[in-house]
Amino acid sequence: MKKLFKSATFSFPDHHSIKSLSPFSPPPPSHHYSFKSSHSSLPSHHHHHSRTPSSSSSQHTFSESTNQEILHTATQIITKWGCSGDSGIYEAAESLFTEDRKEEVRAFISIVLDLQAAMKYLLSTDPYSDMLIQGQNLLQTAMTRLQREFYIILKTNKQYLHPESLSTRLSKWSSNPSPGSSHGGLWSRSSKSDFEDPDDLVSEEDYSLRSGDGSGLESNKLVISAMNDLKLIADCMISSGYAKECVMVFKMVRKSIVDEALYSLGFERLCSSTSSKLHKMSWESLEPKIKNWLSAVYFAVRALFNGEKILSDHVFSSSSTIGESCFYEIIRDGALSLFAFPEQIVAKRKKLTENSSETGRIFDILDLYEAIVELSPEIEHIFSCNSTSVVRSQAETSLLKLGEAARAMIGEFESSIQKETAKSQPVPGGDLHPLTTNVMNYVMGLSEYSVVLTEILGDCSLALPEDYFESPYGSDVHANVASRFAWIILILLCKLDGKAGRHGDVALSYLFLANNLWYIVDKVRRTVNLRRLLGERWLERQEAKVRQYTASYERVGWGKVISSFQPEVEAAAEVGAGGVGGEAVENSVEESREWFLKFNAAFEEAHRKQKDWAVVDRKMRDEITVAVARKVVPGYRKEYGKYRGALVRGKGVNGGVKSVVRFAPEDLENYLSVLHFGTGGVGGDSGGSASSRSETSLSSSSASSTDSSPSNSVVRSTTTMTA
Repeated sequence: MKKLFKSATFSFPDHHSIKSLSPFSPPPPSHHYSFKSSHSSLPSHHHHHSRTPSSSSSQHTFSESTNQEILHTATQIITKWGCSGDSGIYEAAESLFTEDRKEEVRAFISIVLDLQAAMKYLLSTDPYSDMLIQGQNLLQTAMTRLQREFYIILKTNKQYLHPESLSTRLSKWSSNPSPGSSHGGLWSRSSKSDFEDPDDLVSEEDYSLRSGDGSGLESNKLVISAMNDLKLIADCMISSGYAKECVMVFKMVRKSIVDEALYSLGFERLCSSTSSKLHKMSWESLEPKIKNWLSAVYFAVRALFNGEKILSDHVFSSSSTIGESCFYEIIRDGALSLFAFPEQIVAKRKKLTENSSETGRIFDILDLYEAIVELSPEIEHIFSCNSTSVVRSQAETSLLKLGEAARAMIGEFESSIQKETAKSQPVPGGDLHPLTTNVMNYVMGLSEYSVVLTEILGDCSLALPEDYFESPYGSDVHANVASRFAWIILILLCKLDGKAGRHGDVALSYLFLANNLWYIVDKVRRTVNLRRLLGERWLERQEAKVRQYTASYERVGWGKVISSFQPEVEAAAEVGAGGVGGEAVENSVEESREWFLKFNAAFEEAHRKQKDWAVVDRKMRDEITVAVARKVVPGYRKEYGKYRGALVRGKGVNGGVKSVVRFAPEDLENYLSVLHFGTGGVGGDSGGSASSRSETSLSSSSASSTDSSPSNSVVRSTTTMTA
């Protein structure tokens, strides 16, 4: 007699192979912790089976009557809740697992366990018994019913069993175990069915206590009840040999939930067609997708995958192998696509390397890298088993590719600075060069990723001149990152030195260098990470260079004007001595006239050249104005008093004194105070108008009178000029 058994999908060939092929052989002890002993579930008189019988015939007679009783009870209970042959497991049906039917569920599960025990006995004693066939048919009916119940619970509790909800509720619970409990969470304990031993399951009151509040008690109750019911059914079906049917339903329902959640996040699963689309898209079109991914990956790992892992581990806790495999099948497509996306972006970037102007792409790459690094502990934990190692491996591969891309992009950026050619005209007025602002924006943005850059750059150390940079970190891991930032800035400074000579005026070159180096120093000082990495010593050295550049500008730009003064007068000017009423020296009219003409020409030439020059920082502009005024105004005031008196007394000047003496000392202060605002008013809103006023005044021979008072419309840069 041959009979197919659904649970093991084999037929009875002969008596000798039955025992080894039996689908009802006891599972390993670890698989039994969710159920009471099958013998303890049998009627009390069945325990006589364990005693030494007086004869084999009496034992067989007694066991046969016991099995008949079990089959009779099983027929009554299972048939009542059994599914008709033509009804599918997904069709709507009245559920057995409701709050008011706990006793019926207890009886149903108990008789299934008894039926299993009876069939095990029959297999070992009479494998061709009709009772064995009857028992198998009853077991098949019971499993179909449990499969349907499994589906109903999953579908009707979809809202409460959403991975995000599970992750939020149960992760919180696991991190706050109750006092005296050695268990870390719902899935780490021996969670028996509440129909078997309620004390071994987590109750809603227990959850409320451990979560620290009583909020959402009803929803907590539903979550815990549904999870416990699912576990109860899964344990029963697995022990009966129906794991495949149970897993099939679980995967079908749960995978649709995970896929739907990922889709709602705006993440499109990668496949051959979408990968091809990515490679055809511009980087600008990819940026929104990168932002979507950054939002999706945190939610997916910490909520979706974590919550699904919690549910799978709990429901299939009787078999970790089944639970891990089931979890992997549910999240496989979504997880692999999610972690493959950064690798696809890296591949796309390689095709765009010829366009080196898109420096902002590295920040997208670093965002992707930083996200995976930040999620690494969760990824290691959630995908720790062998069956999900491929997901973990994909995340590691993407991380590796992103790191390689970031290193390459930094190297490409450094090369782009060195290869930058100054084909265009010099920046007007010695203003900031676009290269300076671009590089510093890049460096400041890069400094925000200093933590991950320590991993990306590794031990790629650079040997820099000691008089330029000494890392404040010594041999610390941050020293390599700090030296890399210092190196990029050094490349920029060298490039600026070359560009300075293109201005055609030495004074303007110095002003150009002062402006650009000041900007670099200011940005470093204002950027917390950059300041920490480069250190105060580096800042002090660069600030000293700025002062050297401004001093050189003053010396070269106003040297001709200052050389007009007699040495002793110039020396007095350095200490602020002298005045309009200073000592007069007898000079001829011609000598006085020549001196004024020489000074006028020198001052007008210097002013004309510098009227459109810019000093980008207000404080530095004021300091330069004060420094120049201290060198020019006191000296001119001394010579003005001496030579003007000779002209007035001589009265031999054609056109009068006003035609020769074009500036009063106060006029010089006014003209100096409106310099260094540039053509576009770099230093402030008033810069452009001030420059225009100075140009107009100097273009007219009668713009200022020797007897006139200073114009009130021009704001002096400082009151110390007249000291």
